[in-house]
Amino acid sequence: MAEILNTASIQSFRTDLAAAFRWAARLNYHEAVANHFSVAVNQDGSQFLINPNQRHFALIKASDLLLLDANDADTLHQPNAPDPTAWGLHGAIHRHCPRARCVLHTHSTFSTVLACLKDPRLPPIDQNAAQFYNRVVYDNAFDGMAFIDEGERYAALLKDSDKNVLLMGNHGLVILGETVADAFNRLFYFERSAETYIRALQTGMELNLLSDEVAEKTAVQWQDYQQSAEAHFAQLKVILEQQEPDYRL
Repeated sequence: MAEILNTASIQSFRTDLAAAFRWAARLNYHEAVANHFSVAVNQDGSQFLINPNQRHFALIKASDLLLLDANDADTLHQPNAPDPTAWGLHGAIHRHCPRARCVLHTHSTFSTVLACLKDPRLPPIDQNAAQFYNRVVYDNAFDGMAFIDEGERYAALLKDSDKNVLLMGNHGLVILGETVADAFNRLFYFERSAETYIRALQTGMELNLLSDEVAEKTAVQWQDYQQSAEAHFAQLKVILEQQEPDYRL
């Protein structure tokens, strides 16, 4: 088993990931007791925290999170085993993609609507959507639920790319991030961008898309706009401290 970080460092990861679950529930990104978030806690990314099986996002506490080893083939046969699809998807990504420090998988409404379109590409319809210009992996080869084989297929798509968004055709969304804050901020803006696009389509009117040049310029500007993710997530935790402080227990 690869060396993990010290207890204090892991507790920080636990607190941040628990906050992400609570806010995902508040923003209606959850789906019953399905979908999963994970964060790597060691250098090569092979050990990670993830939500326990069949627990609602709105109830998750820092201490509830499971610590798993992506290279442990016996994981599903152990006590407190994770959901098989959580292991299939997140285990594969953490096993094969060391850059995937945080992995958020949702079936959030507008991103999933987008994933169900014949052409699922998110065009640069506004400033928010422009940050994802040419920065999304689009998959249209859905082959069933994200058990081990499907998880390995998704991991291969991300391993061979430097992109941090995977739109899973007929399925949902995977977001990668360097930190929980980075990933959650990206999830928020992708879902917001998908909503803007879908609602614009619903008007039936002609769309006014940004030019390729302006879209790329804006995407680069977003990359340099570093403080937004950390500031956003810090404020979300302040709200939780006031309203749901048990998330960090």
